[in-house]
Amino acid sequence: MTTPPVRIERNDPPTPSVVTDLPFKSQLVKAVFRDVTSLHVSRSAAWAAASVTRTVLTEIIEGARSAAAEEARKRLIPKDLISAIDRNVEAEVGSEWYLHSPTFHGLMGEVRNADGAPVSLRERRGARTPSGVAGAHRFEAGVRRLLRSRGVRAVPAMVRDLDGIASVFLTDLARDAAKVVREGGVKRFGTVSLVVPGEPAPAPLLKDPLLALSTRRGDGRTVGGDDVLAAVTMQLFGDLRQRAITEAVEMTRNTSAN
Repeated sequence: MTTPPVRIERNDPPTPSVVTDLPFKSQLVKAVFRDVTSLHVSRSAAWAAASVTRTVLTEIIEGARSAAAEEARKRLIPKDLISAIDRNVEAEVGSEWYLHSPTFHGLMGEVRNADGAPVSLRERRGARTPSGVAGAHRFEAGVRRLLRSRGVRAVPAMVRDLDGIASVFLTDLARDAAKVVREGGVKRFGTVSLVVPGEPAPAPLLKDPLLALSTRRGDGRTVGGDDVLAAVTMQLFGDLRQRAITEAVEMTRNTSAN
């Protein structure tokens, strides 16, 4: 009788992957990039873009949750989204979506043309629906997953708005990242300094990590992680920008280590 081979069981715990914590998968992120550019998108770029989008949506959701809590509600409604953006100007992203959502109708103000005639909503939207708006439905699963991770629920209209904001923001982020590649860096990045009259202007912050992103390294055919971070400096500002960059860098570093 032949003795069966001994099976050696490995008891090493599986290495956790931080990528599984991202609500928006790299396949979806790369699909958004394909909508706006033919450049190759690296894995680090996809992970960074997914991380930044998560950070932005989390900021909005937390602001909306605070607004709902003031009225002792556990489910988020579109009114909470408006409150979150009103209270935190840094969270006002994906503004292209506002023209397509009933939540924001009446809040955008009246626009008139050179002749003084009111510009209709259809004219303001443009002749073609932007890809970020057309592809918003792709983000529903990720948005619902993010809501669950924050311990909140939202009515369908609120989910739809979060889908749209995420889609438009990521589309704009992808477009700017591709522009960084084409132009070899951030050409419209700058800083504002306060100068006291009669005193010399302060020296530029050469060691500022955000300024370091304005100069690009790498080939001109691939969108890399640093290109996405450079695009973040064009899309976001303030504490939200810094947090988005920090979390994206940390996420890609941990992923590479695993």
